[in-house]
Amino acid sequence: MDIDIGAGIGASRPQPGPSGRRRKLRALYAAGTVAAVATTAGAVALAGSASAASTLRAAAEAQSRYMGTELTGNMVNNSTITNLAGTQFDMVTPGNEMKWDTTEPSNGSYNFGPGDGIVNFAQSHNMRVRGHNLVWHSQLPGWVSSLPLSQVKGVMESHITTEVTHYKGKIYAWDVVNEPLNEDGSYRQDVFYNAFGGGEAYIADAIKTAHAADPNAKLYLNDYNIEGENSKSNAMYTLAQQLLQQGVPLGGIGLESHFIVGQVPSSMQANMQRFAALGLDVAVTELDDRIPLPASSGNLQQQATDYGNIVKWCLSVSRCVGVSQWGVGDADSWIPGTFSGYGAATMYDSNYQPKPAYNSTLTAWGGSSSGGGGGGGGGGSTGALHAVGAGKCLDDPNSTTTLGTQQQIYTCNGAANQTWTHNSSNELTL
Repeated sequence: MDIDIGAGIGASRPQPGPSGRRRKLRALYAAGTVAAVATTAGAVALAGSASAASTLRAAAEAQSRYMGTELTGNMVNNSTITNLAGTQFDMVTPGNEMKWDTTEPSNGSYNFGPGDGIVNFAQSHNMRVRGHNLVWHSQLPGWVSSLPLSQVKGVMESHITTEVTHYKGKIYAWDVVNEPLNEDGSYRQDVFYNAFGGGEAYIADAIKTAHAADPNAKLYLNDYNIEGENSKSNAMYTLAQQLLQQGVPLGGIGLESHFIVGQVPSSMQANMQRFAALGLDVAVTELDDRIPLPASSGNLQQQATDYGNIVKWCLSVSRCVGVSQWGVGDADSWIPGTFSGYGAATMYDSNYQPKPAYNSTLTAWGGSSSGGGGGGGGGGSTGALHAVGAGKCLDDPNSTTTLGTQQQIYTCNGAANQTWTHNSSNELTL
């Protein structure tokens, strides 16, 4: 029986029924492809058997979370990287392609080509995009810093409006203001801070401007060393409270999470929870966990523990929406070039083979590490059928066998009425 998987979206959710009944989705799913299904449901992917979770993305999606990565520059031209990224991750953050020095190198002259390349890659691999970033004191063209302060407000608003409008409908979330705080919790006194007369005024204006350009994008503040409870995260918490009290449409807090192995703060979960209690989403946005080189087996195991704990803490906080690693593997990580004597900071080694941290991360999401952690189109034949763009699953209401029953897209829950098998007869059975 053919099933219209676009039907029932937004409908009320019937209670799951008996799990022993079977339905078949014939001739819509060709082995190794999802093209036919994608035409009716947007982006769809079958998570394979050993697999409702033999990949990071499938395991995270089954928890209604995402597992992301960062891509930049020529990484999108490296088939090893793109195959791995497209298979294992379902969220991508452009490393540099959406920053001001790339998008508006001279006043009023915009260059969206590099960012468009990342977005196109993401869309072709059924990945969402976190826009990074709109306002930051670093990677800022000199012409902006040289402006008379009286002109900065208008230029900032114009830049935000132009970039957010260009990508409207293509960006899941924006890091609107990046790294606004010093280590002691005070504001960075950059050109934007000074132009608005200090305080949170420029931050509020930036978020409001971005919201006006794309009301559906989630709008974040993003910073480092705010992962645990400390003076800097306390200041971010106060800032978030102030913005919300003013009616500013702040949607989330990004915890960058650039760690040293074994030094992940034990208060990270509690810190996530207090931001969530404000009604904000929380995301781990730039995760890596650097190790003194050469990496010892003990440190690799500690890194695995660190990664696993972070995912578990995210799962324990209902408003933690996902975890993104900064880079795909050790070969493209920024760490060795920035922190002398350190490296091996990601889940994949310099040959893009999975490390212990990969297995611990997959297991923490609820998956099975038997899939090997690589790219490619393998995997098993039983699992959830994901509407990737929506972050939901194909759901058979009440596991019914009634002829003509419409299927629906609903929150992934791992129930029997969301567990599909692709068999040798080219059918999907439930």
